Amino acid sequence: MANQSPVSTEQAENQARLSRIRSGLARRHGRERRFRLYGLLAIGAALAFVVILFSMILSKGLPAFTQATLTIPITFDAELLDIDPRPTLQDGQSPADLRAADLRWQRDATMLNWNSIIEQSVRELTGDTQIAPRDLQSIIDNGERFKLRDAFVANPALAGQTVEMQLLASANADNWLKGNINRDLPDAQQQLSADARALADRLYEDGQIRMAFAWHIFTNVDSRSAPASAGLAGAFMGSLYMMLVVIVLAVPIGVASAIYLEEFAPKNRLTDLIEVNINNLAAVPSIVFGLLGAAVFINYFRLPLSAPIVGGLVLTLMTLPTIIIATRSALRAVPPSLRQAALGLGASRTQMVFHHVLPVTYPGILTATIIGVAQALGETAPLLLIGMNAFVAAVPGSPFDQSSALPVQIYLWQGNENRNFFEARTSAAIIVLLALMISLNAVAIFLRSRLERRR
Repeated sequence: MANQSPVSTEQAENQARLSRIRSGLARRHGRERRFRLYGLLAIGAALAFVVILFSMILSKGLPAFTQATLTIPITFDAELLDIDPRPTLQDGQSPADLRAADLRWQRDATMLNWNSIIEQSVRELTGDTQIAPRDLQSIIDNGERFKLRDAFVANPALAGQTVEMQLLASANADNWLKGNINRDLPDAQQQLSADARALADRLYEDGQIRMAFAWHIFTNVDSRSAPASAGLAGAFMGSLYMMLVVIVLAVPIGVASAIYLEEFAPKNRLTDLIEVNINNLAAVPSIVFGLLGAAVFINYFRLPLSAPIVGGLVLTLMTLPTIIIATRSALRAVPPSLRQAALGLGASRTQMVFHHVLPVTYPGILTATIIGVAQALGETAPLLLIGMNAFVAAVPGSPFDQSSALPVQIYLWQGNENRNFFEARTSAAIIVLLALMISLNAVAIFLRSRLERRR
């Protein structure tokens, strides 16, 4: 056999080399396509979990925004309203004496049997005299008697009149009408008696009870005696006050600390130690900050227990490392040429930082603020340790008044014994918390976009 020519051997080697290159390229392109596929699958899985989470929350929480409401004519029977006329100013009577007499009259009005008026009005509407008073009253929320009292105190002329009013059905009646209770369970396992269930069904079929939007979730405070009228007003205002404290304290202190450490502090062992501690504080569990707040702000400084000011200070300490680290990252992202150009034109170091570097980092600082405030808004553990899980049936008027907070209110409602009613109410509170967080983030994102356009 004749030997192959050098040209043919070289061509064979080139073809083999080209084949290896092509196979290598095919493998690399295959890996790239698989990597992109894995990325898309990861993003899809994350979005799927988010959709599932929000779907579960919305499916459970949205029904809580409608509640069974009884619309009936209420007769303010003058015989049941056994009370003297409301005091008026008499000759020679001082305003202080009139005020004291009026307060005594309001106290006497509170002691009237308003449940009997509700009972009588329901019996007149249904013509049912067989149901026991306790069973009849079990379908009306306990707090609705105060609605009648407030109406009478505001207008004593209602005595002897009949006025159509809307009364909240009780939590047990709401569960029954919404189907949260299995109707096939025996009477011993039902929350309402057989007569009360039959009366609730009859009023619902006749249109006296209907599902109306539960505005009281946003206007009422929490209630233990009247769970159907429990709301989020106190917890909502407590969270707003805490976020106000966090924004006022954490943002300027955190940004100022980051600017000093990044632009002015000398690079020595002390600043290295400070940086290490800041990074470590960002990883400290939030419950540790709650212990610190209870020991320092409550036990040492004697600040009021369960007050938004204490919660805001604790959340400020917890948020500071996040804001400092994120702000320093934004400062490091500024090109060194900008600093050199400002210094080269004669600007001082302070002018260079505040007139040239800092305006460029405003979007990054707002991003750090968003991250910190969002983290603080959802924290529960540190607030439990400073007593914000106490039952407070009032809307705080200032950050120094006692209150609850939305995360803590969610925690308390989740543990309520009336699971059939408060499970949906807990999801509704989560929706309100998410709406507040999204609103605060939307404002920050809007400001960040405006600042980016100005650049």
